[in-house]
Amino acid sequence: MSETQSPPLTPGVYIVGAGPGDPDLLTVKAQKLLAQADAILWADSLVPKQILQVCRRDVELIPTANKTLEEILPVMIARVRAGKSVVRLHSGDPSLYGAIYEQMQALAAAGIPYEIVPGISAFQAAAAKLKVELTVPELVQTIILTRVSGKASAVPDSEELEGLAAHRASLCLYLSARQVEEAQAKLQQHYPPDTLVAICYRLGWPDEKIWLVPLDKMATCTNDEKLSRTTLYVISPALGAMAAEEPGGRRSGLYNPEHAHIFRPK
Repeated sequence: MSETQSPPLTPGVYIVGAGPGDPDLLTVKAQKLLAQADAILWADSLVPKQILQVCRRDVELIPTANKTLEEILPVMIARVRAGKSVVRLHSGDPSLYGAIYEQMQALAAAGIPYEIVPGISAFQAAAAKLKVELTVPELVQTIILTRVSGKASAVPDSEELEGLAAHRASLCLYLSARQVEEAQAKLQQHYPPDTLVAICYRLGWPDEKIWLVPLDKMATCTNDEKLSRTTLYVISPALGAMAAEEPGGRRSGLYNPEHAHIFRPK
């Protein structure tokens, strides 16, 4: 083994966040794992194939969009017990709507070691693309990541959208394009109808698209563009702040010369 070559991976399952779809947004650790893994089980309906360009030529690639957990788990367990390293590749960050809870439980029950590698989430990629800070001083200081109830799982009553919308925070709505009319109606109970909404489709993919529309046009735009999946909505007062305010109108005290702290005493 050369001095620059990494040691082989320890047999186990590495649950890796692929980010929103842009290979340049993979973490360094994710790139290293993809380049070394013996087998990769990837959510091919949510992770574009371009992410796999760093993989070994002889890697075993197993798409999982058409598989159930009961079909996926035995494959991972068998490979690890055969002394192989397995990457379970999820979109975005595995901790957000990644359906990894049940995978971790099953792997632990089978005595299979696993590790989680975080990834960039779509809401972070959206903010970067929009060139916006989602926590503007004196305007909005909270980010809510949520969804509406769907076929796969229901949202607890205490987390229903109309209740969360009452905060008027920067609200990032995942997995909700199929219920957009319902979502818009609930959001409009608390956000003004002219609140800007960023509709972000397939962030980081080659066919990425972003529309910036007022809240009362959120459903119309979604339906006109025939969006049904891989869509994130960002609803936030911050989206209008950059265009509406003069430079310096709002600023954090962190770098303000009038603000003293332990590293910059007066």
